[in-house]
Amino acid sequence: MTAPYKGALIGCGFFANNHMNAWAGIDRARIVAVCDSDADKARAMAERFGVANFYTDAREMLERERPDFTDIVTTSASHQSLVELAAPLTRLVICQKPMADTLEQARAMVAAAEAAGVPLLIHENFRWQKPFRDIARRIAAGELGQVHYARFDFRHGYDNYKNQPYLAQIVRFSIMDVGLHLFDLTRSLVGEARSLACRAQRLNPIVRGEDAFTAMVGHDNGATSIVDCSFFSKLTPHRFPQTTAWIEGDRGTIDLGEDFQMIVHGPDGRESFNLAPEVPRWGEKPWHIIQDSVIAFCGHALHVLDGTAEPQPSGADNARTLAMAMAAYHAAETNSVVDLSNWGAAR
Repeated sequence: MTAPYKGALIGCGFFANNHMNAWAGIDRARIVAVCDSDADKARAMAERFGVANFYTDAREMLERERPDFTDIVTTSASHQSLVELAAPLTRLVICQKPMADTLEQARAMVAAAEAAGVPLLIHENFRWQKPFRDIARRIAAGELGQVHYARFDFRHGYDNYKNQPYLAQIVRFSIMDVGLHLFDLTRSLVGEARSLACRAQRLNPIVRGEDAFTAMVGHDNGATSIVDCSFFSKLTPHRFPQTTAWIEGDRGTIDLGEDFQMIVHGPDGRESFNLAPEVPRWGEKPWHIIQDSVIAFCGHALHVLDGTAEPQPSGADNARTLAMAMAAYHAAETNSVVDLSNWGAAR
């Protein structure tokens, strides 16, 4: 039996638990060390998951452990420096989204990975959610024909601020948080984006940034998509953290609704499916849609290490998604339609 890939994880905060649980369930991978600037967090993570070594210095960890892959689960402000550090010392770099705070940082990260000759994989997990994996398969198989319209909605009334009060203080909130996920979905499922218009709203008086936005995207293939998000929708019960979708092609339509119910309208009629993911043994509802996607993403990362898959998404690809988010702010502030063809290159 081939020895499992050795991994190292940087950042032992809240979401890193999902990563660690996912890696722990994959026989072909083993986290051999974790790192956090807070020694207590690093120690606690190592003890919780039976990891042999913990560090407070990422360079020391990478130079000593020489892992096959490095999983960076920190906030965006540290991503550039950590990717530049890890790229020469590992075979695959995984970086949490948002990839970066600026396009300049994102380009530097891509360049660092290219210079080291290693793949850079961005942990963008919405496209790895079970319903969207199924939709991607159907589109690739030609079930919808040529897609010409799509809508992706993430609207809910969940109180994010009770457990994560810092979210209320973010100046750029919904577009950089959920918008990046939705822009990645529309690029991966519908096609490369060419133009973008956006309206943003600040609805909840306790937040500093925009907590709702709606964007209209024009695609290179002529398709149109709507990307829609609100953290202030009054729903009973709330839909968090589900994303609903409507995708039309010249052969059929997919309607992904609440509770993971999907209807496929095709030439021979309609079929209904329940695409609810299983709850991982370490997980719980309603977070299971996210937890399952992390498991799927980690499995994909190993295929990238095997050389049998291209990163989905790669750093270069995700930099274009980041450019869309930046363009959305510009479009909303100037009430304009942004030409995306050279937006990333110009900024």
